[in-house]
Amino acid sequence: MQVVETIPEVRAAVKAARAQGKRVGFVPTMGYLHEGHLALMRRARQDCDLVVVSIFVNPTQFGPNEDFDRYPRDLERDLALCRTVPVDLVFHPEVAEVYPAFPPLTTVRVSALTDTLCGASRPSHFEGVATVVTKLFNIVRPDVAYFGQKDAQQVAVIRRMVADLNLDEIEIVPVPTVREPDGLAMSSRNLYLSPAERQAALVLFRSLQLAQDRVAAGQREMRALVGEMRALISAEPLAAVDYVEIVDYDTLQPIEHLKGRALAAVAVKFGKTRLIDNCVLEA
Repeated sequence: MQVVETIPEVRAAVKAARAQGKRVGFVPTMGYLHEGHLALMRRARQDCDLVVVSIFVNPTQFGPNEDFDRYPRDLERDLALCRTVPVDLVFHPEVAEVYPAFPPLTTVRVSALTDTLCGASRPSHFEGVATVVTKLFNIVRPDVAYFGQKDAQQVAVIRRMVADLNLDEIEIVPVPTVREPDGLAMSSRNLYLSPAERQAALVLFRSLQLAQDRVAAGQREMRALVGEMRALISAEPLAAVDYVEIVDYDTLQPIEHLKGRALAAVAVKFGKTRLIDNCVLEA
C-alpha cells in the first residue's frame, strides 16, 4: 500500500494505473476509520482494480463553533485498517496541499438540496463538502466514488453536483449504512458519547424502526408519523432534537403524503455530540 501526501504523487499513481487499463475506485474519508468506511473500501475493492482512499479532515465543512479541532485523528490506526482491505493508495494531504490559499475564494454550492435537513442547521457545511469533493475528484479522477448512505443528504448533493458540473463520467455509488449490533449507525463521532449518551442514542434507530413499521402497516400521512417519531425521541431525557423530517427521496423536500419513495431523517444531540441517521420509506 502506497501512502502519499501530495497531488502530483496521486496523479502519477492513477496515471500509471490507467496506462494499464485499470479501473479506479475512490473512497473519500475524514479518517478515524470504522467498519462503515471499510464497507465502502471493500465495495471499491470488489469493483475496481486500483482503490484510492483519502484521509483528510476538511476544515471548510466545519462551522465556527463545531468540532474541527477535536475531531478524532489516528493516522497509524487508519493505515492499519486500510491494509486489511487492502487499499492500493492512501492520500493524506496537509490543508495547504488541498487549499493552497485558505480560505478559498472559489467554492461549490448546490442550492435547494442543501436548504433542508442538516443544511438548515449547518448552513456552510455542504458548501465545504461539495468544494472538497470537487477538488478530490479533480485530483484523483476516479471512475467510481463510494459514499455511505448514512449521510443520505450528502449523497444527494454529490450526485446533483456531478450532474450539474458535467462530472458524470464519475459513477457515484451509495453503500448501505453499517450499524452496531444494537442498531446505532457507525460514526466517528460515537467516540464522543459517554456510556449513558451511547445508550440513549439508540432512540434514533428505534424512531426509524417505528417509521418503517407504521408505513408497513399502511400509514401514509407523514406529518402524523413525524409527530410520533419526534415524541419517541423527545421522551429520552438525554436527547435534544435538531430535526425529525420525512422528505422526498430525490428533492429532499418535506412531504405530507407518502406516494413513492421517501427518506426519514433525524438529527439529535446527546450532550455535545450531534448524530444523524436515516432510512428509506416506500409506499
